[in-house]
Amino acid sequence: MDINAYVKQIEEVGMLVVQETQGFYARDANLVFPYTVITLCLKGSARALYDMQEITQQKNELGLILPGHIIHPLTCSDDYTFARIVISPKMMHDLQFYTFNHDYEKFHYAPMCTLTDLQAQRIRTIIEHLDELSKHTLDELPHRYELILAQLAIGYEVLNFYRREQDRNWAEDKNAFLFHQFCDAVVAHYTESKEIQFYARMFNLTPKYFSQIIRQASGGTSPGEWIEQYVVTQAKRLIKTQPETTLKEIAFLLGFNEPSSFYRYFKHATGITAKQYRNYCP
Repeated sequence: MDINAYVKQIEEVGMLVVQETQGFYARDANLVFPYTVITLCLKGSARALYDMQEITQQKNELGLILPGHIIHPLTCSDDYTFARIVISPKMMHDLQFYTFNHDYEKFHYAPMCTLTDLQAQRIRTIIEHLDELSKHTLDELPHRYELILAQLAIGYEVLNFYRREQDRNWAEDKNAFLFHQFCDAVVAHYTESKEIQFYARMFNLTPKYFSQIIRQASGGTSPGEWIEQYVVTQAKRLIKTQPETTLKEIAFLLGFNEPSSFYRYFKHATGITAKQYRNYCP
């Protein structure tokens, strides 16, 4: 199944289940998806950057990546095998009416959750049920969407129970918490502003002190560098996935008042022009 077929199924069904597969879809590239992506490692290990911070996934570890955040696959073992659920924005929105709490949103503060063998098997059982439901047509299951939603709600409630102790650890690191709040803010407001001062004001901090905290929490990446990487990642996604959209239109979609400002921004960040990227990059 190609990427367009995956997207079509996610939009039609509300989600996509991959029971067991190996390797990375892409490597050494910043990726941003409009979907919530849940991955359970079945075998082997993998490394990636999530919002510029390194994470490692091994057997029985589950990762949850929220939409709009940057995932950058690095390396994986030859036997890296995983099960995956990809959930549409609509289904995630509707899920809030089925679950008793929304603590799963904390996952991007600490996106990996370590499970026991028994817990991992229980999560796999839920994934199998979701896969079976998704394969039925609407003629067979007229209430397929609602049944999938209910099964997802069960999975989230079980998962929240499993990681309750782990949540206490990240909450104690105030700098890390601020960094991930900043990442959330960029996802929500990058078309509105790309200036450090804008985000510093959101947290009632001076730009200098704000920059110090973000550098410290992110391992040396300044807020300006993070914003630039995020904007360019979104630009590359639009250029690749919307070939019919002009670069001028993409500039406006990204919040630039003038296309020339976007062209300079893109070239400064990548070393090539947006036109060269569209014409020559895979």
